[in-house]
Amino acid sequence: MHALVVRSHPRTDSLTTAIAERVTERLTDEGYTVDPLDLHGEGFDPVLPPEDEPDWTDPNKAYTPETREHMARVSAADLIVVVFPVWWFSLPAMAKGWIDRVWNRGFAYEPSTLHGKRMLWIGLAGGSASSYAEHGFDRSLEIQLGDGISRFCGISDAFVHLMYDSLGAPDLEAVDRSLNRMLVREPAERLPVS
Repeated sequence: MHALVVRSHPRTDSLTTAIAERVTERLTDEGYTVDPLDLHGEGFDPVLPPEDEPDWTDPNKAYTPETREHMARVSAADLIVVVFPVWWFSLPAMAKGWIDRVWNRGFAYEPSTLHGKRMLWIGLAGGSASSYAEHGFDRSLEIQLGDGISRFCGISDAFVHLMYDSLGAPDLEAVDRSLNRMLVREPAERLPVS
């Protein structure tokens, strides 16, 4: 099995980086080969140029070499894990730009080449679980990431895990539990936001 672990944070000493490294370590222990994708460290350009804009008249459009390289990395993965800080109750611009450029028409949708993959989104939220639930931010992220991106693109086995109160001490055991749930459950089982 092969995993793509994507991280989106400008600092290498961030909690996001520590969690991505923990995920990589756990997956390696489970026998996965891991492709670590540090969007900032690799200098990924999140700005969508006209060359990577979907062409609604041509689903076979050839995208830029950088985008095709990232598409190949996604294609090679059985499991995709995206680790990111929740900023303004969404993905950071870098991660959103990666989705905009790479998860493109003719690859991720219309038609999708991603069926059969698994996906885990790990968002580090500064707020509390009760605050997110009270305002519906947890469900909003599940709909946006789990439904609006993963399942829309053919990945029915997708799970959104939010790490709340991330400004304090990280709950690494919660990350381990999410990974365990992701790795041992039946692909058709859909888990709620945790």
